[in-house]
Amino acid sequence: MQHAEYGFPANLPLGVNLQDNFLLATHYDGRPLAPDHGYPLRGVIGRIPDRPELKSPNLWKGARWLRSIEFMTEDRLGFWEQAGYHNEADIWKEQRFR
Repeated sequence: MQHAEYGFPANLPLGVNLQDNFLLATHYDGRPLAPDHGYPLRGVIGRIPDRPELKSPNLWKGARWLRSIEFMTEDRLGFWEQAGYHNEADIWKEQRFR
């Protein structure tokens, strides 16, 4: 679970966190992230062309203003999932809502 500012949680399976398309970002285009974009640290999940085996959930699964990461043995719903969004959020399967 990614814990962000104001108690905002974003859940993401460990397997996705360990993929080549997940990173913890502090900068974009050579400059520190702006506060609106998640300064000082943001989880980012992107798509790598020609790597269909990598899961690429929607960007809401990457928390802005990241403060800590919790490793759990069982999944818990994050903020958006508690509000009715799909838990896996695969954009290529159009998994937007539960």
